[in-house]
Amino acid sequence: MENQKQLRWFNIALVSFTTVWGLTNVVNNFANQGLVVIVSWVLIMLLYFIPYTLMVGQLGATFTTDDGGVASWIKELANSKLAYLAAWTYWVVHVPYLAQKPQIIIVGFSWLLKGNGNFVNQAPAFLVQTLCLVIFLAFLWLASRGVTTLNRVGSIAGIAMFSMSILFIILGIAAPFMTKMTIQTAQMNQLDTYLPKFDLNYFTTISMLVFAVGGAEKISPYVKQTHNPSREFPKGMIALAVMVAISAILGSFSMGIIFNAHHIPDDLMANGAYYAFQLLGQYFHLGNIFMWLFALANILASAAALAVSIDAPLRMLLDDADRNYIPAKLSQKNQRNIPIYGYLMTGILVAILIIVPAIGIQGMNDLYKWLLNLNSIVMPLRYLWVFVAYMLLNQQLKTYQSDYLFVKNSHVGFDIGLWCFIFTAFACILGMVPKLSYNANPQSWWFQLGLNILTPFVLMILGLILPAIARRQKNKV
Repeated sequence: MENQKQLRWFNIALVSFTTVWGLTNVVNNFANQGLVVIVSWVLIMLLYFIPYTLMVGQLGATFTTDDGGVASWIKELANSKLAYLAAWTYWVVHVPYLAQKPQIIIVGFSWLLKGNGNFVNQAPAFLVQTLCLVIFLAFLWLASRGVTTLNRVGSIAGIAMFSMSILFIILGIAAPFMTKMTIQTAQMNQLDTYLPKFDLNYFTTISMLVFAVGGAEKISPYVKQTHNPSREFPKGMIALAVMVAISAILGSFSMGIIFNAHHIPDDLMANGAYYAFQLLGQYFHLGNIFMWLFALANILASAAALAVSIDAPLRMLLDDADRNYIPAKLSQKNQRNIPIYGYLMTGILVAILIIVPAIGIQGMNDLYKWLLNLNSIVMPLRYLWVFVAYMLLNQQLKTYQSDYLFVKNSHVGFDIGLWCFIFTAFACILGMVPKLSYNANPQSWWFQLGLNILTPFVLMILGLILPAIARRQKNKV
């Protein structure tokens, strides 16, 4: 048993960092906030990310045989009905995620083949979404055939993306000193440049920060593999928070050097990373080499993520959920062990989310930004169940003991869990307000607001309908 617990705190920190962090987190939040995002990163780390990861550490240390599944934690602490809702939430939030991955692949190919971001700014939305639907259906078909060869490619691409993120920070900070590059943002040496204005516009961007640092529940299986987990796992989590904070701050600082934070390009979310690597390549007299490498890594990583995310979250829902809540038809598998009707449900939901927005949102760039923002609204909904589990755990600390406790006082622990729950819900609700200026296009603004409210509502209502269908089928039998 002791031989299995070989991970030290620095191993935990490094493994977790590659799982949680990426360059797109820097680009997207800089596009939302400019250089004031540096202060936002510090605040989100202290008030949210560190408590979040340490809660996950305690839950993982408590339920060492459950492989860190949020639904299994809820089932142990509450009941199978809540566990089903947690499993449904974990699966259904991947629908917008699956809808955007084809967009990322298309943008990557555009840069790889054309060497510019004109496609994002010029392509009609409906044409792009039609291509996205074709790409998604192709991957859905491949997944239904049991094709999993992209997994290994995805691991290599993931390491490449992580390496490109570190390279970006190094090159971005070094460029003004080693090349003739001019710092693009004025007054970077003044404190006022970094201080946020806490108004409605600022609070509508918090969901993107939460989206960036969320997902720590993926780390929990490492608790049982850690040497002296009560001491080393929290050290690893704190080291992770420090690494993420440094990467976020230095990455945002590099963005301010390359782009004018007072006049952020409208297409920065879609094209920002490519622009940055292209400019750095030019400054260091290496042409488009950095941009090509990033485009290739991003395409492969997105393709692998698309293939895996079609299958893995669905299996977690169908294989682990109580049969009283899942219609038997959905769990039915073909000769390749594929839940074919579950795939069909996935295909219908994602296809609707790909095509319907293109009716009211004109232009690839606005569509890209909207779908990314929708992900920042919907994806954090699964984090809410982590905080529910932690609050339930603190109510039952006498029953569930572990080697590691985030806080020893159960009342304080419950309050911290409640704070993170409220903060996440607050961020998701305000994130529904579109970032598009009302005066720019009122019709599109209202259309996006409607979709932002309707989408998570409909996705969650579907989760309540399935148990009713399952009960009806069971009664017939």
